[in-house]
Amino acid sequence: MAFLQSSPPREPFLHAPASVLWLIGALVAVHLLAVYGFLPDAVWESLAFVPARLIEGGGPSAYFSLVSHMFLHGGYLHLTMNCLWLLAFGPIVARRYGAGLFLALFFASGIAGALTHLAVNWGSPLAVIGASGGVSGLMGAGFRMIRWPGVHTSKRLVPLWARPILVFSAVWLITNLVFGIIGFGGQTIAWEAHMGGYFFGLFAISLVDRLRFG
Repeated sequence: MAFLQSSPPREPFLHAPASVLWLIGALVAVHLLAVYGFLPDAVWESLAFVPARLIEGGGPSAYFSLVSHMFLHGGYLHLTMNCLWLLAFGPIVARRYGAGLFLALFFASGIAGALTHLAVNWGSPLAVIGASGGVSGLMGAGFRMIRWPGVHTSKRLVPLWARPILVFSAVWLITNLVFGIIGFGGQTIAWEAHMGGYFFGLFAISLVDRLRFG
């Protein structure tokens, strides 16, 4: 959905900020380690986020999984989708706020997504993996930086109540609910994590903007 960005214009893939490319590289590297057997099953399972393990006091690894689950993916389709969306929205945030705040927002959104999934699926033994929560947070933040046609604002960010933000948020919610029911590519979608990350990024970008520009 990079075509929604109206300013600044899109640039070639290799012109994306280094922080975005390194993050994509890390996601790909961990997936390849898992696929080719360099990441033992026991380690893979400990890195995945399992709601039941967290609420039952699974130790440091259970809390670390709030972040580590973002580097695991269920297959090449899952990985590719997240990398493409990261490439679409990551540069918007990284160029404006720098690598540090970009990565902080990505990981915080992923954690928010996992906690949202935990709240809805309390005690579930099913593992959650993927960077979708973090990517969704970047998407929510990116939408507030787009200069939408017909939306005039003197502020740096588009208001939360602007029509394009409200419409897309509703569409994103409905889309995730549908795929949460029917699945995607043969996999179950943790739609709660998507929505938790998205709304976190949508709101938290206001704080990030103040931290960067005062």
